Amino acid sequence: MDLKHIRNFSIIAHVDHGKSTLADRMLEITHTVPERLMRDQVLDSMELERERGITIKMQPVRMEYTLTSPQSSPERRGSPFPFQGKAGDEVYVLNLIDTPGHVDFSYEVSRALLAVEGSILLIDSTQGVQAQTLTTLAMASGDSLGGQRKIIPVLSKIDSPLARVPEVREEVVKLLNCDPSEILLVSGRTGEGVENLLQEVINRVPAPRAEEVKENILRALIFDFKYSNHRGVIVFIRILDGKVKKGDSLVFAVSGEKFTALEVGTFSPEETARESLSSGEIGYIVTGIKKPGIASVGDTITKLANPMPPLAGYMTPLPVVWASIFPEDADDFALLKLSLGKLKLSDSSFSYEEESSGSLGRGFRCGFLGMLHLEIITERLKREFNLNLVITTPSIVYEVENNNGKREKIYSPYFFPDEANIKTVFEPWVKAKIITPAQYLGNIMQLLFDHEGEVGETENFGDNRSSVSVKLPLRELMRNFFDELKSTTSGYGSISYEMDEMREANVTRLDILVADEIVPAFSKVISKKRVEIEAQEAVLKLENLLPRQMFTLKIQGKALGRIISSRTLSGMKKDVTAHMYGGDITRKMKLREKQKKGKKKMKERGRVNIPQDVFLKMMRSGEN
Repeated sequence: MDLKHIRNFSIIAHVDHGKSTLADRMLEITHTVPERLMRDQVLDSMELERERGITIKMQPVRMEYTLTSPQSSPERRGSPFPFQGKAGDEVYVLNLIDTPGHVDFSYEVSRALLAVEGSILLIDSTQGVQAQTLTTLAMASGDSLGGQRKIIPVLSKIDSPLARVPEVREEVVKLLNCDPSEILLVSGRTGEGVENLLQEVINRVPAPRAEEVKENILRALIFDFKYSNHRGVIVFIRILDGKVKKGDSLVFAVSGEKFTALEVGTFSPEETARESLSSGEIGYIVTGIKKPGIASVGDTITKLANPMPPLAGYMTPLPVVWASIFPEDADDFALLKLSLGKLKLSDSSFSYEEESSGSLGRGFRCGFLGMLHLEIITERLKREFNLNLVITTPSIVYEVENNNGKREKIYSPYFFPDEANIKTVFEPWVKAKIITPAQYLGNIMQLLFDHEGEVGETENFGDNRSSVSVKLPLRELMRNFFDELKSTTSGYGSISYEMDEMREANVTRLDILVADEIVPAFSKVISKKRVEIEAQEAVLKLENLLPRQMFTLKIQGKALGRIISSRTLSGMKKDVTAHMYGGDITRKMKLREKQKKGKKKMKERGRVNIPQDVFLKMMRSGEN
């Protein structure tokens, strides 16, 4: 394929700005997917993605588009970019990578951006520029493989009655310092402007670098991968230098694992085998590897006979949130271990290691990129492997200096030391940027005060909106901050964040006791300022969620060496004398006394079986 006829680009945007819908219209216009197979969010192949309406796993697709004459296309008249192609007789290959929009997956998006020469910056014309838009734009504005990456600003949802096209266009002009005529208007729902956008991609995005394709060299960037039970790990790659074909002996530059290419091909959007892939193309390689931890996003594949240095910038994503996962049935431990291994084959960004708990048995401590990532992994374990799980309260990593001067990292609240043994605690902070309409600034300041935030610069941003730079503990960001921000700004506020420094923390461990026994899954590390509020809320919530038992029991919150809050859950009652009639009252009294002794014995020896859905609801904020 002539490199001059290849365009590699991605769609980047905030969550729910219409990336997948726009991709649907592109697939229709280019006839990549037959009409009978078209459906909404066709590139979102996971059931979970379709349910939530968000992109979780990035998806590449190869489209072929025949360029029409600019004179015959009314949409192209008046374009500020002169037409470069030869009208009507050239077919262009458009390689699109549809990326996730959530901040949890920002590292994967950054590596996918290295695989393309241009990006469509999609902005919802009903919402305007959001905080995550700025984050993805900052990543996209860097250098690509062939020089400066081209950004094409596009306003979506222009058919909506709530669209604010002039105001949002002005925001984008200030953000990119571009001419208003460079901003394209599209509707993913109706298809308006999408064909013009494809033509502008051809016109504005540069072709891959033209280099001589040599048989004995190869350098391919891995921007994603998945796992097949029959074919092993399938890596999604962008060929930078050289050529690869079936049967080539290859090696991962970082992990050092050797393998043979069982198949190479492209996406349309299903995998389509081809004879070879060469410089400038995007496709896949079937490795046959069935071991976890080998493939990783950002690694480089080269030829075994002539290895080349890996691409710069590779890093291992660091977990931000930790939670322990235990099987509800101890007999399912082996299945859980196997299931985590299989998920690791398709998602290298989460980590796990075995641990054991006295009350919960054997399980795994898992690290995730964020709360959404945690929810996705646990949901996939339940759906794909039919597992019933106990999930502990999510936590972050604390560094604790004990009285003896020893400093250690604490990943689980259950292992957080007692107050008497702690000298100093350190916790991670984040730098965040919040974008909101100006009238909600007062509400946001109160919210930040409640979450121990430090307010930095505030600047006006476009149509009566403000951008606020803040710093706050990661612990507080996890404490329902996203939902509270949306609530306090009527849905108009947005936030993006990145990790910052470690600071001294004023925190303690809160334990929840059920029938005088600590439930490790409910333990969490909280601010000492909120210990009474948190204890009361947790106890009250558990009282509402926990099914009534055969005996009366207490639910208590314990912290700082004392019981902070307590509720009593009444036991089930049965009238043991209901079957009796007439006779001496002492007969009934004897039965009631016998029942009373049985209840007392049950209270002393009985154990409370907590259902799985109670653990999940306790983990999620706002659920009862």
